[in-house]
Amino acid sequence: MPFNPLEHRGIPLDRQVRSWRELNVEPIDPDHCDPYTRCRVITMNGIEVEAIMFSHQSARHTKDPEVKRQLARTRYVEAQQQKAVNWLLPGVSSVLETTIAYEQVAVDLTAWVARMEPDPYLKQAYQFGVLEDFDHLYRYANLYEMIEHRKAEAIVDGLTEVMPGRPTRLHHPNPVDNVRDPYDRTRTDPLSKLHALTILSAEQQTMNFYMNTGPTYMEPIARQLYQEIGLIEEEHVTHYESLVDPGETWWEQLVNHEYNECYLYYSFMEQESDPKVKALWELHLNMELEHLHIACDLMRRHDNRDPAEVLAPELPNVLTFEPNKGYLRELLATQIDLTTLGAGYVREAHERFEEMQARIHGGEAAPSDRVMDQHQEVFGRQYRLETEGEHPVAALPENQ
Repeated sequence: MPFNPLEHRGIPLDRQVRSWRELNVEPIDPDHCDPYTRCRVITMNGIEVEAIMFSHQSARHTKDPEVKRQLARTRYVEAQQQKAVNWLLPGVSSVLETTIAYEQVAVDLTAWVARMEPDPYLKQAYQFGVLEDFDHLYRYANLYEMIEHRKAEAIVDGLTEVMPGRPTRLHHPNPVDNVRDPYDRTRTDPLSKLHALTILSAEQQTMNFYMNTGPTYMEPIARQLYQEIGLIEEEHVTHYESLVDPGETWWEQLVNHEYNECYLYYSFMEQESDPKVKALWELHLNMELEHLHIACDLMRRHDNRDPAEVLAPELPNVLTFEPNKGYLRELLATQIDLTTLGAGYVREAHERFEEMQARIHGGEAAPSDRVMDQHQEVFGRQYRLETEGEHPVAALPENQ
């Protein structure tokens, strides 16, 4: 049945604050849970963090004290939601194990969005980015085996392949070439707005995670790899945030945020296999329905517009975590050699790109290449998980 969140009232806001006992969620079991349950948890944490930070920025740009108070009331509940979601992750997982799960999210979430995106230009933006996250998964998986002597297949569970994507050393264009053209808010499909906000939020979370966890390692190669990929995640945030039309008002953005949270909680509730996690998705959906109505009221009052003008009349088909192996192999075979130039993409290295490469690498091998060399020295091979046969780019050297 089609689900229109504008037609449903959720839990009244004054009944949404939870006690410590209610927030004390039971973590998932990393050894027995569905890997995509962990992916859904990571995704929703990123969505909630974006909602909280956007609300803070909104409060800093309004003089209306009542608006500030209303944002604060809703934001406090969002903060509780974020804690409940993120605390589902088990404390027994190492930083590298969580990192590999983050990259599995980036790969399968972005690949699914790319498959479903109706706008060709936006689709290309997601296709370009996913081949970089695909390679990050490969680099971290080799670091994981080298440092912790365990294999990433225990984390991704064969749902996502682990093999080279676009080589990470080539993910460093001139910053101006990370900026894409925005969609037109007056003409774009509402689904495109949800896609852009979802991927932006997920990549922003990964950027924040790497910038804070990278220096906690003692091993020099680990510190260096997190530093390199952490910088690339900043590029990805620039890449995806520039897709959003800057002409959207604060109120329009607010209802888009709340609508997107309804969409994702509903999607994950529909497919969740863990009963306890499913119950949390359902609870948070009922909270977000009320948040959406509050945001819509603010938009009507301060923007003098009906939110129905900018929102989809019903939720799209549920966003699904599922294997994307064939799709990713097709992209590897056809787009692995792309780089960016202006707001577009080219196959040839250009002057700005080569200048940036020379400056960032300084004549030395990138950490992402050195981790592979060190892994080769220790194990006599490099770690891959190729469940669907040989790599689609036959000419790609083993040390890439």
